[in-house]
Amino acid sequence: MPNENMPTLQLVAPQALALDADFSPLSVALHKILRRRRSSREFGAGDLSLHRLSRLLWAAFGINRPEQGLRTAPSAANQQEIDIYLALRTGLYRFDAKQLALHPVRGADLRAATGGQDYVAEAPLDLIYVATFHNDGVPARTEQQFYAALDTGFISQNVYLFCAAEGLATVVRGWVDRAALAGLMGLAPNQQVIAAQSVGHAPVWPPTDPEICPPEDID
Repeated sequence: MPNENMPTLQLVAPQALALDADFSPLSVALHKILRRRRSSREFGAGDLSLHRLSRLLWAAFGINRPEQGLRTAPSAANQQEIDIYLALRTGLYRFDAKQLALHPVRGADLRAATGGQDYVAEAPLDLIYVATFHNDGVPARTEQQFYAALDTGFISQNVYLFCAAEGLATVVRGWVDRAALAGLMGLAPNQQVIAAQSVGHAPVWPPTDPEICPPEDID
């Protein structure tokens, strides 16, 4: 289904996020966040709110130095070659960090196509990391593919840390039929799917495992 009838979704600017009733400042100590950081393949019910999506995407690869257009995750030679696509129940969107917007791409639920695992269709959000190579029709060189994978790792770890701080569940995934997914997404020949990452509510929060979240860590 084309995206003609899908509106662009305006995200919430970082300076306005404190107005969100669901907002709690990310003031958890780093060592506590690192202790909570883990991969989870089980997700609770419910979609993520627009405010939470805004916070998540800004943490992942948002602009934190507007004067220079620099981001919350590094990239090789500051190429910023990774785009984040969001596979939601309502359709496929592309994150625009400069406009703080989600641009519609397809009006179809592509979550099940983002990986070979059963749970990818159940997670409310599947992030798809896509690299764009500017090679004038020449296939991406080995070092370009390496840097694209490295830069995706930085972004996905930001997502992990955000989810650990906010009590969300997430797992990054490499088992993806990249060619098939690229076709469904309508990617250009110089674009390549690097990885995907499922995100959703944790089935239980706070975790009952004291190794993950000791009682003294629960605010």
